[in-house]
Amino acid sequence: MKKTILALSCAVFSLSFAGGALAKDKTIGVSWSNFQEERWKTDEAAMKAAIEAAGDKYISADAQSSAAKQLTDVEALIAQGADALIILAQDASAIGPAVEKAVNEGIPVVGYDRLIENENAFYLTFDNKEVGRMQAREVFKVQPEGNYAFIKGSSSDPNADFLFSGQMEVLKEAMDSGKIKNVGEAYTDGWLPANAQKNMEQILTANNNEIDAVVASNDGTAGGVVAALTAQGLAGIPVSGQDGDHAALNRVALGTQTVSVWKDARELGRNAAEIASALAEGTEMSAIANAVKFTTPGGKEVDAVFLTPVPVTKDNLAAVVDAGWISKEALCQGVAAGSVAACN
Repeated sequence: MKKTILALSCAVFSLSFAGGALAKDKTIGVSWSNFQEERWKTDEAAMKAAIEAAGDKYISADAQSSAAKQLTDVEALIAQGADALIILAQDASAIGPAVEKAVNEGIPVVGYDRLIENENAFYLTFDNKEVGRMQAREVFKVQPEGNYAFIKGSSSDPNADFLFSGQMEVLKEAMDSGKIKNVGEAYTDGWLPANAQKNMEQILTANNNEIDAVVASNDGTAGGVVAALTAQGLAGIPVSGQDGDHAALNRVALGTQTVSVWKDARELGRNAAEIASALAEGTEMSAIANAVKFTTPGGKEVDAVFLTPVPVTKDNLAAVVDAGWISKEALCQGVAAGSVAACN
């Protein structure tokens, strides 16, 4: 079983760089878009631990979902002496001037989990188009026909369209044949669960509650979707998500969410720390281990590392417990005895 878990655990890279040990005492500045979602706290803990273990200093700022605040946050991190920046962009376009300022001052930038359209910003994320494919595949397995709703991510985040593109790749044939009908889709401002719930409520109303499946783009939006469905007595129809949020994994065990595509935030955070440290030391972006060239939707070529996600359903829930991601007690809260193998 342990070998299986190791295979499942999201592409655990141990980055190595030419030139021997890196110098210590660098300051790594991290600009977070918000901490409203559970997963960013997990990312931060892993990132901070890796930065400090390397002998570097961690400084950070929380933009509180404000693109304007994030601009001033980045300027403040630069003023505090950041040798490298890790930026989780609230708005991929609005962050541009702050990134340019950093680049002009010789400060390397890592675009964390969300693309920044700048060839001088390294891009670190999971394969988001594949996440979308995984979401659609798992929902389609359970519900291969009927009325589908699509609750997308924030329109200001390129990941929302990467995910939707992957979902459409998987479902296109069934949609073209008429087996599946797209009866409603909506972007979710700020990825906020409350906005996802409102969008789902509107789609349910427009379709007289005749919805057979929902492809939601992350666990936060899935939570909003499930709340809307539950209010209408529809809990249990297929719903997708991603991130491996504890609440979402519990929903998978309970049967109100079909899949959460697990992106081990601990690995993403650790990789970001190592990449930022290497770039601050002068390592070329193209020399980062496992880096590939990626052409952005805007036509720019950036250096990137893509980690591998894992779809978690009822069938492999034990994987996240065995990997130490969630306790069995948290996973199985409220689950009927004998209904889920991982909870036995």
